[in-house]
Order: sequence, then structure tokens, then C-alpha cells
Amino acid sequence: MEKNKIVQNAENKVKKYFDLVDEIKEYNQEKVLKAFTDNKVGLEHFSTVSGYGHDDMGREVLDKVFAQVFKAEKAIVRNHFVSGTHTLACCLFGNLRYGEKLVSVAGAPYDTMEEVIGKRGNKRASLAGHGILYDEVPLINNTDVDFDGINKKIDKSVNMVLIQRSRGYSLRKSLNIETIKKIIGIVKNNNPKCICFVDNCYGEFVEKLEPLEAGADLIAGSLIKNPGGGIVEAGGYAAGKAEYLDQTAYRLTAPGIGTEGGAMLNQARLIFQGLFMAPSVVSEAVKGAILASQVFEDMGYISTPKPHEIRTDLIQTIRFDAPEPLMEFCKTLQSLSPVESYLTPVPDEVPGYDNKLIMAGGSFIEGSTIELSADGPVRPPYAVYMQGGLNYAHVKIALKGIVDKLYK
Repeated sequence: MEKNKIVQNAENKVKKYFDLVDEIKEYNQEKVLKAFTDNKVGLEHFSTVSGYGHDDMGREVLDKVFAQVFKAEKAIVRNHFVSGTHTLACCLFGNLRYGEKLVSVAGAPYDTMEEVIGKRGNKRASLAGHGILYDEVPLINNTDVDFDGINKKIDKSVNMVLIQRSRGYSLRKSLNIETIKKIIGIVKNNNPKCICFVDNCYGEFVEKLEPLEAGADLIAGSLIKNPGGGIVEAGGYAAGKAEYLDQTAYRLTAPGIGTEGGAMLNQARLIFQGLFMAPSVVSEAVKGAILASQVFEDMGYISTPKPHEIRTDLIQTIRFDAPEPLMEFCKTLQSLSPVESYLTPVPDEVPGYDNKLIMAGGSFIEGSTIELSADGPVRPPYAVYMQGGLNYAHVKIALKGIVDKLYK
């Protein structure tokens, strides 16, 4: 097949899957709109306060809107969370105490969580340094959830389970809502008091339902991923049962303050607007990922998920089994980015990761992975993890350029 026809032929094959993506988008857009109208969002909620941030009406309504969208008793949405990892850490440190046990039930968690847990890095600062026990349930063949293993591992001694929805830097399957519901059912049957905590990064609005609707007690994510709609400048959110959310908020701020403080510094309007845009932006990114899956499958690479598979996050993985095409992919994507297209990405050390990473994506917001980006650790199997795309057309243009370079 001629290289200049690969992307177009792939698009012709996958257009039939776009109707479902649009159906999910419209469902989620209506859900978000209803949360705005039910909570009477007004211009006054875009104003800001200074100092301690007391009596910030916008912040209070923003929390209520997120809580309604994600079907939570309570939510905290703040620009004070510096990343998704920070948000997750606040949930963990806030709800776990000395001698209690955390179990990751879908294999090892994302690289940056290893230092939070205490598997490496500064142990004194980690959960392990605070006396919190940790265990995990390995995946079957490094890809599938071991439901029998979860059933054996979870008992009354386990206080919290961590369920990572997205795959991270691994080739395991991302966890759809149906799988998350099955995991939670096993956990709650063995220990009804165990907190089921879902790392929801990259998953928001990809399906119609969210993890709290599948029985989770607490979820968290980053605002420079899906729910920020590509315009939020920084921050994260957590949502769930009020008792667990309050403990998370106390960790972010301080006991006695919780969700009641923290000046939003003129960010509230952007966060409101980003949430409203999110279902549409996410759908564009999902369509781009489906197209990429077909393109690289047609070129003979191992790419997951497959074009026909139901999506639960934004990430498309392409396995190269050699460093050179991984580098070429990232360099080309960078050259076709709207910002800093003139830069050449090279592998380097990144805080929180154990291997050198190569990262590409000239984004309007630094580190924003709802914008088209790609990265991967320089280690076997030399896979690239592509995610995001504010619009489908940009993803298609980038794929044409990448196909051309890989052919050469």
C-alpha cells in the first residue's frame, strides 16, 4: 500500500466506530450541562477572592458541579493540586494510617506512584515511611486482571484498594467500567469496609458511566487531562463519599480547613469552561486514537487497543521493539505540534520515573496530555504511548507525517 494512502484507507475502515463515540459524547455533554443548570452557575461564580479564599462562591459551586457530574456525595476541585500524582497522593495519605494496608489490585501502579508508595525513592516521605503496608495482585501474563488473585488477597486486613483505570507505561489492558465494577464487587464481598479508590486519569467521559457509578468510594484525576477540556492551566480533582473526600481535603490543606479554603486565583472560570468542553474534546481524542490504532495495525505494528474495541481511556499504545522508531515517532509528532515544533525531543531523566523517557507534544499548557502528545520509557518493548488531541484533524495530520517518516 502506498504510504500516502495508509491514513485515508485506515480512516475509511474506522468511521463506522465513530457513531458510538458521538453517542457517548452527547450523553456526557447533557450530563455536564444539567449539572451546570441545576447548580445555577452564573457570572458571579467566575469572580475570585484573595488570601485565605474564604466564602468563595465559585469554588463551592464548582465542587458541587463536579460532584453531580461524577455522581459523588462531595468533590474537591483545585488548582492547588500540582498534578494527578499529587491528587492521588492526597487521597492515599489522607485516608490511610499507620499499620493499615493498601493493595493495588491491577498489577503494579503507574511509575510515579512507586515513590509515593515507597517501592523506590525517598522511603521516609512515602506511605511506607508512614508505616502503611503495601501489596499488589499481579496481572495474568502482564495483561489481564487476576480476579481469583484479588479474591484470595483481599480480606479484613486490607483498608484500601487502588484501581488504576489507565494502563500507564505497560502493555496491560486499561480497565473499563464493567471490569472496575467486577473488581469492586469482589473486594466489597470480602471486606465491605475496604475503600475502593480509582485512579481515573485519562478515563473521564470516554464511557457513559464513571467509576463511582460502578461502586467506587473515591476517584481522582488531573485537570490537564480529560476533565480540563484542554484549557485548564493546572490542577486536579477528587470525588466520592464525603468521609473519604474530607480526609483527602485535609491532606491538601489542613485539618479544620478542608474544602473551605484556598484562593482560586482567577482559575474558576477556566475550570468551569474546561469541564463544559470536556465531553467534546475527549471524543475528538478518542476518534484520533481509533484512527491511530488502524493505521499502525495496517503497517504491521502491534497496537492496542484494537480499532473495534470499546475504549475506556485516551491512550493508544504502539509497540516498536526497537528504540529507533520510538524516537522517530516522537520527533515527528513534536515537529507537527502547534507549539515548539522546532524542538527535537531526546531521552532524559524525568522526576518520578526510573527510566529515561522521551516525550513529545508541543502543548499550549505544559504537560497537558489532553493535547496531542506521545511519550514512552526507553526500555523494551520500546512502546510509545500516544494520547490526546484537541481536534481530530490535528491527529490525522500528525499521523500522516509519522507514517511518512517511518516509511523512510
